[in-house]
Amino acid sequence: PPACDVAIVGAGAAGLATAIFTLRSNRSRSVVLLEGARRPGAKILVSGGTRCNVTNASVSERDFWGGRSPAIRRILRALPVADTVAFFRAIGIPLHEEADGKLFPDSNRARDVLDALLRETTSLGAVLATGQRVTSIERRADGFRVVTERGKLLARSVVLATGGRSLPKSGSDGAGLDFAIALGHCIVATSPALDPLVLSENDRMHGDLSGVSHEGELAVWIDGAVAIRLTGSVLWTHAGVSGPVSLNASRHWLRARLDGRSAAVTLSFRPGQGLEAADAEWMARARTNPKSGVQNALGSMLPASVAAALLRELGIDAATPLAHLSRENRRQIAKALVEWPLPVVGTRGYNFAEATAGGVALTEINPASMESRVCPGLFVVGEVLDVDGRLGGFNFQWAWSSGFVAGRALAGGIPSSA
Repeated sequence: PPACDVAIVGAGAAGLATAIFTLRSNRSRSVVLLEGARRPGAKILVSGGTRCNVTNASVSERDFWGGRSPAIRRILRALPVADTVAFFRAIGIPLHEEADGKLFPDSNRARDVLDALLRETTSLGAVLATGQRVTSIERRADGFRVVTERGKLLARSVVLATGGRSLPKSGSDGAGLDFAIALGHCIVATSPALDPLVLSENDRMHGDLSGVSHEGELAVWIDGAVAIRLTGSVLWTHAGVSGPVSLNASRHWLRARLDGRSAAVTLSFRPGQGLEAADAEWMARARTNPKSGVQNALGSMLPASVAAALLRELGIDAATPLAHLSRENRRQIAKALVEWPLPVVGTRGYNFAEATAGGVALTEINPASMESRVCPGLFVVGEVLDVDGRLGGFNFQWAWSSGFVAGRALAGGIPSSA
């Protein structure tokens, strides 16, 4: 069978980055990318609403969950944001900054990002073999035997860049996790991440508010205590809630459930405000505008449809003047504004998730090289690792940085175990 120095399984963001940075450091390496799909980069093309949120203006280990922070920090610092921006500019993709630090290509076309990466990959001499789904990887004394649906390939080193389980139509169906297990790795149980939350069918709020968006703060309660608070835009949908803050919260709710713990989610329409402060605000409103109806007062703080839905759920007459609002009703409104229970019953699953939580344990990877500590010559990059970032370009930055670290190590010596 044919042979190469480096076989990269998966030609998505992390796989392409690994190929590029390997060959930029050492053009003598023979690199083959094995991609199961006929056309590579499906996840790049659909990301950021087909605009591709390449990275973020500010990235640190605090933007990620999963594996140990010191290892994540070390990998991110190997290829920081400034170097990532310079890299994309050099391959013809200048970036611009939008809300929340998101960096997009100036053309606003994900296709341009993918085409530039593919051009750079092939111009450096990598072989891109599409429609070559890998079925098994076997460790041998002199490297690896990689079996695809079309044949076999011998490689001195193998890179798993297969993605996790999110958006399985793009090709990331979890096969890389199976390869890692077969080669001796432990897998941290996976769950969807960046996934819309599904609310109980008995909840009328989301049905009535479908399509309405507003700022909010979600608190994820685990075993009766707040585990994390997240702020951002909430989008009500026919199935539940989406929007950045809901997507970020989903992994925390799911991980708690995966661990057999109780999990609940509450929504604050007044981020950062506590119950007593909210109650005091309503008392002040009653003093300054006693004749104002409660619907009008609430509508000055929230979208009118949200205000109406809240009052309906609380059973409070929308026309009640603030001066006539009972203490009990006033407290009800204050409580609803800062701690509205969302009856979460699940998420929309891997088909809608933008990332995967869990994966190859980061403790089993050398952060200086991305090489396996349990299987020398095996490198692991990108989403297949137990690292998932919040929404905003962070998961792509993880792909570029981990690919850079692996590429630098692969260029320097094969294998380079430590």
